[in-house]
Amino acid sequence: MGIHSEFKELTLKGNVVDLAVAFILGAAFSKIVNSLVNDVLMPPIGMALGGVDFSSLFISLDGLSYPSLVAATAAGAPTINYGVFINTILEFLIVALALFFVIKGINKSKSKEEAPLPNTKECPYCRESIPKEAVRCPHCTSGLTNA
Repeated sequence: MGIHSEFKELTLKGNVVDLAVAFILGAAFSKIVNSLVNDVLMPPIGMALGGVDFSSLFISLDGLSYPSLVAATAAGAPTINYGVFINTILEFLIVALALFFVIKGINKSKSKEEAPLPNTKECPYCRESIPKEAVRCPHCTSGLTNA
């Protein structure tokens, strides 16, 4: 089997295709979460905290004071952008919470589908657990019918 056919076989397996689809959906989902945090959640939180715009919170490391993050960046000042970091933490928490609920739902549906069939039955004479296909009870030696 040549390298080309091995590569084709690997990439066309269901798991690889599923992974690619999940990656693309994850990228789109991260854009939605990013917008949710930056455009929906943070403005009311900032307003409640006295009109703070979290994306513009920073500490200048050169010892000078700048009116905004844009001005500090334009001046080439090194900055610690802790407001952007706060936004990123909220994005992560929202994604983690969403994934938690997705995985919880998947696990719940799997547990219902994969209920194993019992491999044992109860002997009608001695009430001991015996293999389902047994024709004689190993405990009381009674003959059994498989009905």
